Amino acid sequence: MQRRLYSGNDPRRAHSIEDLRAMAARRVPNFCFEYVEGGAEEEATLRRNRDVFAEIAFRPRSLVDVSKRDIGINLFGKRSAAPFMIAPTGFSGLLSHEGDIALAGAAAAAGIPFILSNASTVPLERVIERAGGRVWMQVYMYRTRDFVAKLAERAQLAGVEALVVTTDSAIYGKREWDLRNYARPLKLDLRNTLDVLAHPRWMLDVLWPHGMPRFANLGDLLPPGQDSVRGAASALAKELDPSLSWEDIRWLRDRWPGRLIVKGLLHPDDAVRAASLGADGIVLSNHGGRQLDGSISAMDVLPDVVDAVKGRLAVMLDGGFRRGGDIVKAMAYGADAVLVGRATTYGLAAGGRAGVDRAIEILKTEVDRVIGLLGCGSIGALDRQYVKWSLRAEALEQVHEMGLQ
Repeated sequence: MQRRLYSGNDPRRAHSIEDLRAMAARRVPNFCFEYVEGGAEEEATLRRNRDVFAEIAFRPRSLVDVSKRDIGINLFGKRSAAPFMIAPTGFSGLLSHEGDIALAGAAAAAGIPFILSNASTVPLERVIERAGGRVWMQVYMYRTRDFVAKLAERAQLAGVEALVVTTDSAIYGKREWDLRNYARPLKLDLRNTLDVLAHPRWMLDVLWPHGMPRFANLGDLLPPGQDSVRGAASALAKELDPSLSWEDIRWLRDRWPGRLIVKGLLHPDDAVRAASLGADGIVLSNHGGRQLDGSISAMDVLPDVVDAVKGRLAVMLDGGFRRGGDIVKAMAYGADAVLVGRATTYGLAAGGRAGVDRAIEILKTEVDRVIGLLGCGSIGALDRQYVKWSLRAEALEQVHEMGLQ
């Protein structure tokens, strides 16, 4: 049965992330919404990121006093008010004016970390000054390593807590939806140009009087005149480095004194390698389904990675988290924290800072309710006894039986 979603424009009245998604689809032009929504090629990885959660069922305990519940966690020696944080999402200024500040401010107010995207439209120093809180910075290992070194220096001077180096984008994925929206690089086709004119609220917020947002932390990396967020992905793609290797992680570790997080891993052996090179944490990720189509999800590999490196570094993950229950499932399988990207971005696109606040509030409330219904008083007490991965268990049993034959 088709569920009815909230059809108004006030994000404070949204009851789910899906409500915010529907609002976002109405408020921003097609080319913006497809940037948020889209995956690579046939979007099989994108679908897998959501489908995996349906394979995991809860196993609640009864007659447990859950009158007092705690959804907070300790991460790198600091208290976080919830088991999730805002993932790095680029081009946020295309969804709402100074969207990076709205995201960071909402995270600070909620007591959770925020990861600023390398492809942000507000200078990192201004984000930290305006928002406060725990700000981490995402970086790509571009061909121009000197640029990466200088960005790390800026981050250190600004008080960034952690660098999150993305490793799954050495080659740019094929995002066909993006290619179809442009007649040529930086130039929307006629259909999308007319669609922009049909969204006056978005135009008044984003375009007037500021003009098209531009990347604020990429310095001289992009060619002159190609720093606009409209179609600039093609210019950024040319700076990605196919020669990226573990030696580059070692290089960055030697230069960065703060916490170093390696993002984009999907194999237990890679997690072990990251730990051996001194990484403080990893993020299991397939880049939101936007890179390798047909890839496994982060949840698919989470149990094996936890078994391989738990206690040696922080194990985090992203990909497809839309409900508090999804977050609880990841925590039950041993994750130290979850990154949410599209969930809070829908809130930003739906209503700026108010939409992000509401997205975080929805997820917090859902996490709290789920652990209570599970008969578990705190996130820290979760373990695998509260979940059952039926399809995974059957597959493992088949593998075991084959080994005995």
